[in-house]
Amino acid sequence: MAESTSTPDRTAEQAAENAAIGEMGGVIHDRPPAPGGAFDEHRPPDAALVGDCVHCGFCLPTCPTYVLWGEEMDSPRGRIYLMKQGLEGEPMSDSMVQHWDRCLGCMSCVTACPSGVQYDRLIEQTRAQVERHHRRTPKERALRGLIFSLFPYPRRLRLVRGPLRAWQRTGLDRVVRRTGLLQRVAPELAVMESLAPRLGPPDRLPERITASGERRAVVGMLTGCVQGAFFPGVNAATARVLQAEGCDVVVPTQQGCCGALSAHNGREEEAQRFARRIVDTFEAAGVERVVVNAAGCGSTMKEYAELLADDQAYADRARAFAEKVRDISEVLMELGTVAPRHPLEMTVAYHDACHLAHAQGIRSQPRALLRQIPGLELREINESEICCGSAGVYNIMNPEPARELGDRKAANIVATGAEVLVTANPGCLMQVTSAIERSGHPMGMAHTVEVLDASIRGLSADTLRPTRS
Repeated sequence: MAESTSTPDRTAEQAAENAAIGEMGGVIHDRPPAPGGAFDEHRPPDAALVGDCVHCGFCLPTCPTYVLWGEEMDSPRGRIYLMKQGLEGEPMSDSMVQHWDRCLGCMSCVTACPSGVQYDRLIEQTRAQVERHHRRTPKERALRGLIFSLFPYPRRLRLVRGPLRAWQRTGLDRVVRRTGLLQRVAPELAVMESLAPRLGPPDRLPERITASGERRAVVGMLTGCVQGAFFPGVNAATARVLQAEGCDVVVPTQQGCCGALSAHNGREEEAQRFARRIVDTFEAAGVERVVVNAAGCGSTMKEYAELLADDQAYADRARAFAEKVRDISEVLMELGTVAPRHPLEMTVAYHDACHLAHAQGIRSQPRALLRQIPGLELREINESEICCGSAGVYNIMNPEPARELGDRKAANIVATGAEVLVTANPGCLMQVTSAIERSGHPMGMAHTVEVLDASIRGLSADTLRPTRS
């Protein structure tokens, strides 16, 4: 493989860290936190979980940053070693934080690990400590301030829709991209602009949608932040499919962000605040299940019991709520599909969203649903375990490695020869669409539920294929 253009410099400090891991004999020992170390006493990285890592290396070929750079400290076991150092008294350093920040949080290593290391819990515990104890640069603080004052707030995102749609319709977006001006002045903003999907008119859902035919379930539906603002058609398709499969669908108007973006980036109190509101909202709705069509959101909502474990008023309620959460593909397979499927003569490549496949363990259900459609040919993607580079807002905060991962994913998708790429997460749709456009091989892009909706409604496969200019 060609050397990555964004490979970080190998410093003496990194070389020393790599050697230290090798001297450990392959075992990271379980020790209690040391006074004056990198972490405070509130939920530090769990020493017992750190001790589960036996340095076997099964995680290495599945870790996106290790695949790009080959740096030990940019692998899961390397980052766990840094957590161990912090627990034993090493102060939190810029180098430590840099390596933790470079992690995409894709959880591919969790799937690959034969020892059952819970790296997902460890990295979230660590990032919460980083947010409390690490002073970022003014530029980093400004970018994070922009991201977290906008993306977790559906109403604010809806306000952005109008100007962004006008910008796209005038063609100014393409003009600015060709000039490269925004890329030179503000590369992070250029990434945001390039990832934005082409926007159509808003698609508002009623608060309650009645099942077609016999009612089989009453479900609540999370509309999401980015999903609701930038992909309203996915929410509309989700509601129609659930309705066709015999579900009354409740769409609470007062719902807000689920807290996924905050939780994955160490903003613990903010994530807890969002989670409490979601629990309150869907408890009041009186639904049997809560259906989610965004992989990152579903992953976090299933972990509310852990997120709110220390909150006496919400701990039991969060646990009961989490047990009701289902991805759209899960709930359809649990109920059993009854709505007739019409043929879609087309080839599709299915991309596993990391927080669906690795965090939630959902792989077979979407594929089974797609295979139920007559005429549809499903093709698999090489290196399916490697993240596309989206990872929440990773592609904004770390644009260079994210772009490399996106281009790598696009090449593997194009190699399938499929007409349409199908996935189950808005971030993946934006990231892969951008990478596919750079590849010069246009493809249709669709959420899994949009394909199911087209089949149930008897639409033409051309509605999902790429538009020919």
